Amino acid sequence: MKVKSLLVAMLVAATTASAQTADPTIMTINGKAVPRSEFEYSYNKNNSETVVDKKSVEEYVDLFVNYKLKVMAAEEAGIDTTKAFRDEFRMYRDQQIRPSFINDNDVEREARKIYEDTRKRIDESGGMVRSRHILVALKQNASKAQSDSALVRADSIYNALIKGADFATLAQRCSDDKGSARRGGDLSWAQRGYMVKEFEDVIFSAKVGEISKPFLSPYGYHIVRVDAKQNFFPYDTVRADIHRFIESRGLREHIISQNIDSIAKHSVPQCTPEDVLNRRADEMAAADPALKSLIREYHDGLLLYEISNRTVWDKAAKDEAGLAAYFKKNRKRYKWEKPRFKGIAYWVKEQGDVEAVKASLKKVPFELWPEHLRKEFNDSTIRIKVVKGIFREGDNALIDKVVFGKDTTVADVKDFPISATYGEKLKAPKTYNDVRELVVTDYQEQLEKAWIEALRKRYTVVLNKEVLSTVNKH
Repeated sequence: MKVKSLLVAMLVAATTASAQTADPTIMTINGKAVPRSEFEYSYNKNNSETVVDKKSVEEYVDLFVNYKLKVMAAEEAGIDTTKAFRDEFRMYRDQQIRPSFINDNDVEREARKIYEDTRKRIDESGGMVRSRHILVALKQNASKAQSDSALVRADSIYNALIKGADFATLAQRCSDDKGSARRGGDLSWAQRGYMVKEFEDVIFSAKVGEISKPFLSPYGYHIVRVDAKQNFFPYDTVRADIHRFIESRGLREHIISQNIDSIAKHSVPQCTPEDVLNRRADEMAAADPALKSLIREYHDGLLLYEISNRTVWDKAAKDEAGLAAYFKKNRKRYKWEKPRFKGIAYWVKEQGDVEAVKASLKKVPFELWPEHLRKEFNDSTIRIKVVKGIFREGDNALIDKVVFGKDTTVADVKDFPISATYGEKLKAPKTYNDVRELVVTDYQEQLEKAWIEALRKRYTVVLNKEVLSTVNKH
């Protein structure tokens, strides 16, 4: 018994050791193990041949840890439990999972069903007719004289056909339907429900080879020859077209949904379609490490985006007080090498509007100038054309000439002969809004740095350097 127990213990130990070495823990974050495979997947994807700024394994560790810390913070914030997150994650994940619920036989079955439904509908309504026609066009509001003239012309064409003239040749020469005329009047195969009733009544009642007398439809007078009649095409001749139809109309997704619903309905105990997808995702991820990594990437990437947006990106962009304080503290960073002009270049039709524009803007904040000018000067008629911004030399010819004193040629603006500028010449930005994009970017970097420092203090990270040394070498 002792020997047997010892043998079992050795087998268990060997199995456990094998499992550990197969995908050892490369680090733990707040006590949560991160397998080497996860680190390798992230490292290799972000350091492929197309990446310019490649990192060594050691250099990548900090980037990866910061990424995992943010994801952990998002989970602690409960973002992964929100309906918005779950719905978006499932959408990305299911793009990989749903195709497993369909095969070629399913598609072929759908194609056969579509074919049989179509064949039955067409054959029971009279089959298909291939005909040619010659059209003598006539507007529906035509006068009696115009109608009589069109009928005379149609009768003359009909009489020529009865006497042996070639239908295709006359169609090319005489038909007002230029599209079919180029094909000798050929209208290809037709089924009921796709042409006007007057036309269908004639071609479906006529015999093959028969030429109709001129008859009237909303388009004018027609002369028709029926070339052939038959039932719907054999399946093999339209199979490829039906399969293309299935793809173009998204019917594969419809088949997939039907199959998932059927599995859910016949499961014991019964479950929901969502349960079926979750179970299949787990099975596929267990069998395919690459898929498992991709699904985890979807999951963590969505969490990373949302927590970063809340904590850094959106927060910085909307924190007006924070932006103002950051700019005040770091004003020297945003100095300009040369003065700039903060204002507008504008063109008006009447001289009086030049001063009217300036007077109108005196007490209006710079950011509101465009909307204010639109209401004051362009509400009912267009009285002014404006270009607003913070201009450097070379940005605008009119400003270069008027503000910076450059010898430049200013192009005329059609219907707006009078040009002017209004604003102020600045040696350096006065407020953070003068360099808003730069300030927002720098402020975001400051928030990001402070956030990472806080996460590093909150969560304990333990790196296994021995396992790190084996990355991509096992």
